Amino acid sequence: MEAARLLRQGIPQAEVARQVGVHRQSVSRWAVELEAKGRRGLKKAGRAGRKPRLTEKELGKLERGLERGPEALGYANGLWTTARVAELIGQEFEVEYHPGHVWRILRQLGWSCQRPTGRAKERDEKAIAHWKKVLWPEVRKTPREKDEPSSSSTRPD
Repeated sequence: MEAARLLRQGIPQAEVARQVGVHRQSVSRWAVELEAKGRRGLKKAGRAGRKPRLTEKELGKLERGLERGPEALGYANGLWTTARVAELIGQEFEVEYHPGHVWRILRQLGWSCQRPTGRAKERDEKAIAHWKKVLWPEVRKTPREKDEPSSSSTRPD
């Protein structure tokens, strides 16, 4: 119904899809139905596909669990993996999700996939800066001079 309201305001279908969080093709079908039968035509459509195994309330509880961090489950580091999130879902809600599908739930909650940048504890920033500034220019190869003909490109006349 929110999509119908936005469409009637003249908002482009692509923008309606972004705001409602659905695919543009769905909005396109709704626009045709809205034009032909009005809002009543849209009310007939039921939910497509399987019902979600987690309710909105459970998703909120899951997000609070994610915010506590994996250390709350006994993990040594603060890195969430899909396997760990699947375990959290199983413990909290007694619902099994394959780790390969957990990313959909995370995306639905607004979480993104990020890899932490690992840096050695022994890292010496001063030595790295010195290497980049002094040693690297000496080590790297310099391009050939353009005026200098290479032996492979010269042909006898």
